[in-house]
Amino acid sequence: MAKRLPVSLGLLLFLSFCGSPLQAYKDVVFLHGLLAGAWEFDYFTDLIHKHHPGTKVYAVDMYSELSSIIGLWQQEIKSVHQRSEAIFKKLKSGIISRGILASVKHNVETFISLSAPLAGQFGDTDYLRFFFPLFIKDNIYRFFYTEEGQDTSVGNYWLDPHHQELYRNYSVYLGFLNNETVFINPQSEEYRQNFLRLKNLVLVGGPDDGVITPWQSSHFGAFDEKEVVQPMRKQKWYLNDAFGLKTLDQAGAIHMYTEPNVTHHFWHVKEKIFNKYILPWL
Repeated sequence: MAKRLPVSLGLLLFLSFCGSPLQAYKDVVFLHGLLAGAWEFDYFTDLIHKHHPGTKVYAVDMYSELSSIIGLWQQEIKSVHQRSEAIFKKLKSGIISRGILASVKHNVETFISLSAPLAGQFGDTDYLRFFFPLFIKDNIYRFFYTEEGQDTSVGNYWLDPHHQELYRNYSVYLGFLNNETVFINPQSEEYRQNFLRLKNLVLVGGPDDGVITPWQSSHFGAFDEKEVVQPMRKQKWYLNDAFGLKTLDQAGAIHMYTEPNVTHHFWHVKEKIFNKYILPWL
């Protein structure tokens, strides 16, 4: 049997609303993280069918394992127009990840994020050493903050607190979505309104994750220049409501959960996680 890759970075779960008042349960769309595949959610799919028989569940099976290193815009846009297009026609809605939440006029009701680097990543972890063995977190900005580095999914959400000027000049994904870049997104208001179509944003993470760094990134927290974690509500893009997060928060739409004693690659295989953070939103 082939050896699976070491970790997955950013387990994302999407619950999509199909818009039919006659439908008992929401349709569910899963998207795997870095170095993983659609097989990650087999267990949760079985649990969904156990609790809610007849629920339509779709696991996007593109960009698995090594191919997940490709840039996120390429993954998301191609996924929408290829494999996921048929799914979304059935759902009468469509979503892939945070980038598509912003760039597509969707009908998604609830977005659940299982330990994903929503506010960026900055840490020496297994996935970084696997892909970039010659670098550590303190010097990999030299590659990630280049045009070539931004062609990788890891580089897309790399947030080095010590090199913010380079981040603002080169980040085509995270910085672009946060409206932090020196280049202006002419569709920023459209992106903001699309993001605000969500009714619930469910953020799940924990201190023992071991991959997402800082782990509070799963709650939109990030390091400052002293590598002290600043929570979501102290981030500049929250305070100026750059992409709608503050508006969602004030509407009571953001639900943050912290679960200790769960390492990154076990979020999707623990029935306790399913029962506490997923089942109530189906």
